[in-house]
Amino acid sequence: MDMEKENSGSLYIVATPIGNLEDITLRALNVLKNVDIIAAEDTRHTLKLLNHFEISKPLISYHRHNEDVKTEILIKKLKEGQNIALVSDAGTPGICDPGEEAIKKCIEENIKVIPIPGACAMINALICSGIDTSNFIFLGFLPLNKKLRNKKLKEIKDSIYTTIIYEAPHKLNSTLIDLKEILEDRQVVLARELTKIHEEFIRGNINEIIEKSKEIKGEIILVIEGRNYIEEGNDLTILTLEEHFKYYEKMGLNKKEIIKKIAKDRNVNKNEIYQKFL
Repeated sequence: MDMEKENSGSLYIVATPIGNLEDITLRALNVLKNVDIIAAEDTRHTLKLLNHFEISKPLISYHRHNEDVKTEILIKKLKEGQNIALVSDAGTPGICDPGEEAIKKCIEENIKVIPIPGACAMINALICSGIDTSNFIFLGFLPLNKKLRNKKLKEIKDSIYTTIIYEAPHKLNSTLIDLKEILEDRQVVLARELTKIHEEFIRGNINEIIEKSKEIKGEIILVIEGRNYIEEGNDLTILTLEEHFKYYEKMGLNKKEIIKKIAKDRNVNKNEIYQKFL
């Protein structure tokens, strides 16, 4: 893989395996072999990956606690014409992992940012959850601050879309108890240790998840079913048109039927609604 040397180098955002090393892509390997430097969340962790694939490159530490300082160093090296690969410990950088600040700064400085796609834990949890995948929101880790945490919990309660959150094993029980207060009988899927030996999906309502997940270990993702507006007696007209459409879509109606129902609910001509979804 040839990398062009321009006035400045390029920042490659490289997704790495979330467990199974066979999930790295050929393109990712080529990029790691050809860049000048690899910026890694934990250099020791990344070194194991590089050694496995017999790649030897200079490493620079780039994590949450040194992002401000190290971003400036990366920008300086990129402006000197060096190509840099940015990796996190697992999965896609910038998604609940370091990388966002460097990417923003590169864009400000007109430095090319190139995505190298690959594993992403939340997407793999979602596609195997059995819960609606057509619209979803990702909240990362819930805040520890009580006020901010309650705000996020309310978002989960009110959303008609599937919600995905990450959680650490030692905080799982308290998070499940918090969710129990707002979720009632909605379906939840707990995915853990994805692509690893002990990969597991635990499915059920929140009470069943609490019962089945006692003393659980490993990397954890929760996929939560969206709320049903009609069952809670809410007026569909308070939804956006997209949310309104989504509601009927989940019922299995086709586009023509959905548009007809939306028009009736909102007491408008169906052609007006049709134009919105062209």
